[in-house]
Amino acid sequence: MSERESMPCDVVIVGGGPAGLSAAIRLKQLNEELEVVLLEKGSEIGAHILSGAVVDPKALDELLPEWRDMDCPMAETPVTDNWHWHLSKSGKFDMPHFIMPPFMSNDGNYTGSLGNLCRWLAEQAEALGVMVFPGFPASEVMFDENGAVAGVITQDMGVAADGSHKGEFEPGMEIHAKYTLFAEGARGHLTKRMKAHFDLEAECQPQVYGIGIKELWDIDPAKHEPGRVIHTQGWPLSESDSWGGGFLYHQANGQVALGFVTALDYANPWVSPFQEFQRWKTHPAIREYLEGGKRVAYGARAINEGGWQSVPKLAFPGGALIGCSAGFVNVPRIKGTHTAMKSGMLAAESIAAAIGAGAEHTELADYDAAVRDSWIATELKKVKNAQPAVAKFGGDLGTVFAGIDMWMRTLKIGLPITMRHTPDYEHTGRADLYPKIDYPKPDGVISFDRLTSVSYSYTNHAEDQPCHLVLKDEALQKASELGLYGGPSARYCPAGVYEWLEDENTGEKTFQINSQNCVHCKTCDIKDPNQNITWVTPEGGGGPNYPNM
Repeated sequence: MSERESMPCDVVIVGGGPAGLSAAIRLKQLNEELEVVLLEKGSEIGAHILSGAVVDPKALDELLPEWRDMDCPMAETPVTDNWHWHLSKSGKFDMPHFIMPPFMSNDGNYTGSLGNLCRWLAEQAEALGVMVFPGFPASEVMFDENGAVAGVITQDMGVAADGSHKGEFEPGMEIHAKYTLFAEGARGHLTKRMKAHFDLEAECQPQVYGIGIKELWDIDPAKHEPGRVIHTQGWPLSESDSWGGGFLYHQANGQVALGFVTALDYANPWVSPFQEFQRWKTHPAIREYLEGGKRVAYGARAINEGGWQSVPKLAFPGGALIGCSAGFVNVPRIKGTHTAMKSGMLAAESIAAAIGAGAEHTELADYDAAVRDSWIATELKKVKNAQPAVAKFGGDLGTVFAGIDMWMRTLKIGLPITMRHTPDYEHTGRADLYPKIDYPKPDGVISFDRLTSVSYSYTNHAEDQPCHLVLKDEALQKASELGLYGGPSARYCPAGVYEWLEDENTGEKTFQINSQNCVHCKTCDIKDPNQNITWVTPEGGGGPNYPNM
């Protein structure tokens, strides 16, 4: 067995998204002598970043006040036009903005590629001396003799599918740190372990999620309106008693980013979020923009939807959760970049003060308190009942209830209730209790099949490596996931990873995992009805390679 190399530093940050990069920059702004290491599992910064995105610049203004004059790509396209449509099967109703609370406005926001924003933030971090290592996923957490987090171990490279070491085997490196920040995004696999190890969710509601599926299109220049932002709700999810909605953002360079979010608490196991998205694109109001255009990219990612009541304890000995690892998404606004960045900045301030006082591996209680006393909390408390209201009462009645609740909280009246969540997988119903859904076949022009779509995510994994989608009990998967629930894994996965294959002679079905297709969305880890599938890190650099998402 090769001995692991080790590297000491002051702070190690797991994840190169907006939260992790903001924390890194703030640490160096506060103390340029700090040794800060940032690990990113993607092949480059931004390779695994996927978001709409319409960004509130509030945190960016605090972190780098001159960003608009620093060639930041997000500055290219300010929001100029904002629509919200309620769709029927063939028509739409334009919801007036005066009925929405003022904070729902997109005035002053920007639309563009969050991946490109992260690439730019990484340049700023490296210029300050942050050591940024893409292609190095953190696979294990180290603890000291007192049980505090003491750093992480990066993924071994060159391990064959059978667990043997290939000729190019390299053991992962130990990164020893005084403090470790987990900035892995929604449903991070180390974050999941930290929540369980330190019982961080003991006093909060369980986190719930949606699956966001996105495409980039080059469209007819005559149809392109830079800065136009469109959100939709209603059809097609209204036909399957699910909820969620679509978005279409006119961004720079003649492109539109369009996507669809399906809440993962749906009951009907025959629902396919991917096919709901493809069906949504065929609506006349959406098709109008796409005809004559060309799809250029595809991807998918889980999104936190639990809101303020699902934010766990944020700090524990030696470490803390920031960004979507903690879950700061404002669901009605469909925004989480600004809150993620702010949480990273607050964590950095707490760590810089602790190290400055000579501390290490302590619990950053002041960070947890700072978040709960910040504008993150103020913003999220206003919308805390919006998601559970729609989940409980449905898209139409739930939206009315959510609107009333948000207005009352905006006016500082507030309903004296906090609605509760249950985990998404618990909502999944038995297959025999729900009707199958007859989705239209893709036309190859506006709508597409899954495997063709995955090719537009530029996903790649080394074929001869251990499967990073760990099935705990194969017999349970067959008896329950297939036998009771009708095999929903073949439908909830947006990348065609899971299949139930039938033997032509015996009719026997076997479960096949095509892990090379995985776009790291984490839906399986969330929605499997028995929690029988666990997502762990594959070899470094594997997964999607999003160019502009």
